Amino acid sequence: MSSLTLASSGSPVPAAAGLPRPLVLLLASGAAFSVASLYYAQPLLGVLGADLQAGAKATGLIPTLTQLGYAAGLLLLAPLGDRFDRRRIILWKVAALLLALLASAAAPGLGTLLAASLAIGLAATLAQDIVPAAAVLAPEAQRGRTVGTVMTGLLLGVLLSRVASGLVAQQWGWRAMYLAAAVSVALVGVALWRGLPRFAPTTQVGYGALMASLRDLWRRHAALRRAAWAQGLLAAGFSAFWSTLAVMLHDEFHLGSAAAGAFGLAGAAGALAAPLAGRLADRRGPGRVTQMGAALTMASFALLLPGPWLPPPVRLALLAVAAVGFDLGMQSTLVAHQTLVYGLDAQARSRLNALLFTGMFVGMAGGAAIGSLALAQAGWLGVVGFAVLTSGAALAIRLAAGRR
Repeated sequence: MSSLTLASSGSPVPAAAGLPRPLVLLLASGAAFSVASLYYAQPLLGVLGADLQAGAKATGLIPTLTQLGYAAGLLLLAPLGDRFDRRRIILWKVAALLLALLASAAAPGLGTLLAASLAIGLAATLAQDIVPAAAVLAPEAQRGRTVGTVMTGLLLGVLLSRVASGLVAQQWGWRAMYLAAAVSVALVGVALWRGLPRFAPTTQVGYGALMASLRDLWRRHAALRRAAWAQGLLAAGFSAFWSTLAVMLHDEFHLGSAAAGAFGLAGAAGALAAPLAGRLADRRGPGRVTQMGAALTMASFALLLPGPWLPPPVRLALLAVAAVGFDLGMQSTLVAHQTLVYGLDAQARSRLNALLFTGMFVGMAGGAAIGSLALAQAGWLGVVGFAVLTSGAALAIRLAAGRR
């Protein structure tokens, strides 16, 4: 494994034997705690808006700016993983994320919190330095499984962050959640500093040429374009749901942040299937897995369409069932898309990953904004209808790719 040098402890990671389990778990944990920072705010929007005297549209800018920051960081910063030592980039981003979380905890008003949310999105892209690092370290025959395991950590961070956020805010307030997040990032940063290997760059071109190569990669690989479009559409519906769930539950069911966060437990059950999706992609090809995942996502959102005409207990149960289904569908599709994209060019995995996830998080940001607008103009049914349409469009892209 030519791109790997000695770890900070002085011990090499052998390529033939596969990755040591503690290193895989470290990568999964690093991805989990960093990406979780993007989602802590979502269950807090109801109580946060009341505390800062901001309406639903204004507080909806918090997840929107966070996702936009993440998309911008993926596009502008993640490609640096091909040019510099990924370990150094990850540690610098850990420090930046820690400062942004502390600024959020101390924010005196909505304006400061919005600026800090943008910074959180930029710095949390360290998760997308960790995932391609796992792909580089893993032997080719185990790449899908290894990426799937690391993605399980990342996805559990996404989903369980909502649970933790809701519970902490219910007991100690929303500022305590940002402080707890800062502590978790600091601890995982120490672990990464001690245990993460160093990586040799795969290119020596300057930053301008590196960014220009993104355009060339996008034009060269139709499979990359299809993956980014499909994943971005799935992410738009996913983000619309999660960004508006807390407000809907507060307004229609009079439930607090803890209840909104608890729905993340249902989604976490779907995230646990990510390694299975990686193994299936290794065996049967990632294209088939993307079709199955997009179909499951659309069907799960469609289950929610009759919601306004159902009794409240049935409606809440259906929300939990749908959350399992669409999280499983989206995360399986994401793992399969990553497996597909990482196989296009071994020398450009950070840049390929940046383009895939830029598409995804542009979809996330757009979904958060459109979801808030749909909730205000058309109610919860408008949010669900939007999610069904976007996931159906993603399925159409994957089916068309299969016919090619």
